[in-house]
Amino acid sequence: MTKPALLFDLDGTMLMTDDLHREVFVDLMAPYGIEITEEFYMKHVHGRLNVDFFAEFLPDLENPQGLSDHKEALFRERLPTPYPAMPGVEQLVARAKDAGWAVAIVTNANRNNAEAMLRAIGLRDAFDTMIIGEECVRGKPDPEPYLAALRALNVPAHRAIAFEDSPSGMRAAAASGAFAVGLRSGLTDADLRQHGAQLTLADFNDPALEHALDRLTGEDVS
Repeated sequence: MTKPALLFDLDGTMLMTDDLHREVFVDLMAPYGIEITEEFYMKHVHGRLNVDFFAEFLPDLENPQGLSDHKEALFRERLPTPYPAMPGVEQLVARAKDAGWAVAIVTNANRNNAEAMLRAIGLRDAFDTMIIGEECVRGKPDPEPYLAALRALNVPAHRAIAFEDSPSGMRAAAASGAFAVGLRSGLTDADLRQHGAQLTLADFNDPALEHALDRLTGEDVS
């Protein structure tokens, strides 16, 4: 039987960084007259590629990638190291590694951010592969980043669990065919299920996690 895989988003899934990102967006968008409230951030920014957001709200921007790079550099400046991981995620990753399961990062964060976040929570060396949305043909909400991870790990979708927290990420995970699990770090159970979650967790210490993991050990395939 093919080994299972756990596929992890980063922001809002493995560590709570939404407040940092939102603060940067507040400062970055003020000169353009765009007010980034928490509601606006969750509806229009959360989980998306920066360039997709800019295409919608700053369609005349001459260098969207340059502004995106600047935004993420500001984020890295504000990210403390060390930084607390989502409760239970370190233990879950260690459990997967001990069991011989594949583990991968699948994120719309750029590579420098992903490296910085993993170093901040002490898990940089734990992952077999890291798929970056902006390095794919299409980022989330397209399933391509998750499909790329499955190809890289040589794992079929039905043997994988994808952990996500945003609408775009949830849609991408669900469309890939992996078992899609939502983290209620910013959205409700109903919101996450609306975007494709088959199960939701408060964090990685949530007892409901065992239901998802049982699917990979053959104890529960419902």
